[in-house]
Amino acid sequence: MTKSGAVLGTPGRGSVCRVTAPSSASVVGSDPLGSVAAIPGVDEAATAARAGVDALLRHRILRRRSAEVTAEASLRAARASAALEGHDVPLDVLRTHLGDHELTLDADADAGAAAPAGLADGHVSGPADVTDSRSLAVTLGAVRLYAELGTLSSAWERAPRQALARMHVLAGRGLLPDEALGRPRVDVQGPGAAVGTAGLAGPWGEPTVSAMEMSVRLDGLTAVLTAPTRAPAIVVAAIIHGELLAIRPFGVLDGIIARAAARLVLISRGLDPKALVATDVGHLELAHGSAAAALGGAGAPSTPSAAGAGTGTGTADPEETYSAALAAYVAGGADGVGAWVRHCARAVGLAARESLAVCEALSRA
Repeated sequence: MTKSGAVLGTPGRGSVCRVTAPSSASVVGSDPLGSVAAIPGVDEAATAARAGVDALLRHRILRRRSAEVTAEASLRAARASAALEGHDVPLDVLRTHLGDHELTLDADADAGAAAPAGLADGHVSGPADVTDSRSLAVTLGAVRLYAELGTLSSAWERAPRQALARMHVLAGRGLLPDEALGRPRVDVQGPGAAVGTAGLAGPWGEPTVSAMEMSVRLDGLTAVLTAPTRAPAIVVAAIIHGELLAIRPFGVLDGIIARAAARLVLISRGLDPKALVATDVGHLELAHGSAAAALGGAGAPSTPSAAGAGTGTGTADPEETYSAALAAYVAGGADGVGAWVRHCARAVGLAARESLAVCEALSRA
């Protein structure tokens, strides 16, 4: 790995690790994801996160009420993902706008296969003036996407680009014009600037990767995704997450798509087959430095300044740790990539503990 060059595909700015082979076939043969798993500290972090997920999967309540835990995890993850984009809608407000409909699953779906009643067609019940309408619309789009993830597993395994396009359609319905849904950007700004959807690009600013480079790297990412790898699911999910945020394929709603794709990797590769882990809640807790408060003191950042990395203080701004970890990934090199993957593994562990708390609450109900 070097500090310049693309993680998958051709060298360029905003990249992670250089793949020296010139063709997709050579890239696949080199198992770059397996190389990431070999970075010091990555395997240990992934193993620790896996242990947390396994502890969750053993909870007795899941024998009869796993669908309820999946529904709650999907709702919380979607809300947290939107919050990481700057659209922070309180959970109780979101429930009100969903009309208190439960996110129930179709019996034949592995996970997250059914949207809440009324949400699939874009209609939402509840008061219209409780919160910012744009933030609410983005959050509801994330809820719709996360509720449908289970139906995308087979498409994701055989045709990731098509699955990504479908994700963008689900998240962007009602926010973007139909002609912009599911279509990769053809310029730096993406469709948002042209159609008056300012504020949907998230906190990341304008894409720094050209549309041409983005397309090449997306092809490389697809090739690697459909090839065998020895890397654990957590590593694969972290790289998909980071690379999609680095290349910004759509120009708008990319953060929500990237996190949904990472969640889908954990589902489809068997780490979290019933979508019980609200990984984005873990990212948000780390960003706010509130892991200790949320988990009764356990799972807090290991040093006082960890949550506030980049601020010069021990107090974390929203998204700070998440943003710092992502910046390390984009900067490239083994250290940056390793820091990002370890951050993602830590978020999975925190989220598993949150879902475990949901299980305990259901047990006491």
